[in-house]
Amino acid sequence: MNSDMTAQAGSTRLLKLLIFLMFASFAMTTDSVGTIIPEIIRDYQLGMTAAGAFHYASMSGIGLAAILLGFLADRFGRKATILLGLGLFCATCALFAIGNSFAIFVLLLFVSGLGIGIFKAGALALIGEISHSTREHAANMNLVEGFFGVGAVIGPAIVTYSLHSGASWKIVYLIAAALCFLLVIGTLFAPFPKTQAASGAEERTDTREAFRMLGDPFALFFAAALMLYVGAEAAIYVWAPTYFADYDGSYTWLAAYLVSVFFVLRAVGRFFGAWLLSKLDWTKVIAICSTAMAILFWIGVAGGRNVAVFALPATGIFMSVLYPTMNSTGISCFEKARHGSIAGFLLFFTCVGAVIAPLAMGAVGDWLDNSDYSMVLGSVFASVLAVLCLWNLIAQPIARKLAERNSADYGDVPLAEGAAQGVS
Repeated sequence: MNSDMTAQAGSTRLLKLLIFLMFASFAMTTDSVGTIIPEIIRDYQLGMTAAGAFHYASMSGIGLAAILLGFLADRFGRKATILLGLGLFCATCALFAIGNSFAIFVLLLFVSGLGIGIFKAGALALIGEISHSTREHAANMNLVEGFFGVGAVIGPAIVTYSLHSGASWKIVYLIAAALCFLLVIGTLFAPFPKTQAASGAEERTDTREAFRMLGDPFALFFAAALMLYVGAEAAIYVWAPTYFADYDGSYTWLAAYLVSVFFVLRAVGRFFGAWLLSKLDWTKVIAICSTAMAILFWIGVAGGRNVAVFALPATGIFMSVLYPTMNSTGISCFEKARHGSIAGFLLFFTCVGAVIAPLAMGAVGDWLDNSDYSMVLGSVFASVLAVLCLWNLIAQPIARKLAERNSADYGDVPLAEGAAQGVS
């Protein structure tokens, strides 16, 4: 029995490592776009709205795969789904080596987004599978997103260093392709747990399940929160480099690496978030962090670029806990056999926000010929999210739902205790 438990623990550690590296690999590419976009604007003589397609394309691919193919993880298993998505992502990243036109790059980004959406839905479902409570699920998600943050730091830094060295920004995609190839091999031979079945699973593991969730208030609450979050986040990692492109103040060195600094702070905060959530109720954590984030946004807007160069990256400390906590808690509201579908549903709305918000920021910047307003719009998104999180803290609409899932899926948290604590 002890040997079986030891083998299971070793298998769980291996799966966590693979998931950590999966998130780091695609973060290297998706979160480098803000650093690449100024080069695209210059090389292809584009406006902010058009150049932003480098971001819209991948987010659109991720979103479509999430809403239309998220059920694959429930229907065909986590392993097969992850291998399919990783293979597609690896191939498209490698093809950047021979691409040389804006249209080809956008097409590759869209297809790579499809791959990311497929394997991310499978990986998110797998996290729930190897967690032993909804609280542990939130902590594991923060650790996973911490490694995503590491990739988000490395990617922009690689691009910045490459450009300063006279090399191509494409290098970041080739490095991601090499890492992803190793992940395909590792996933192929890794032992996966058997997916739990649920009553009516055959009827639910299809595309219609995602659309059924449009009528679920719990799914819609977290979908709205995630859309607002990524809207605020995109203001920094997509448009901040353009916002500071002509900056010639006293802190040009910091402005050059602003996105990397932001992601460093966000990565550190996510590892800290895993510990924080073990001490505080999740509703308090996201209410405090979202409010602090919104305040820093408005300080940056009011103080101009000399203040924003410090205030904007500092938001990463407080953003760090928000996405993984809201995402994992939303997934935990549903039975494990449906985690692939709900993960895809939430990922879809995350991507909708990641497309619409920066598109709106770019359009406003082009319309007013001033990128300042992209930061104002990001501040508005942050403020609305803070209001929603404060309402969630006061009203506690999710607590009983989470307690029911703890009791049904894990059997280790009494219903009354979970409801009283607002288990996360």
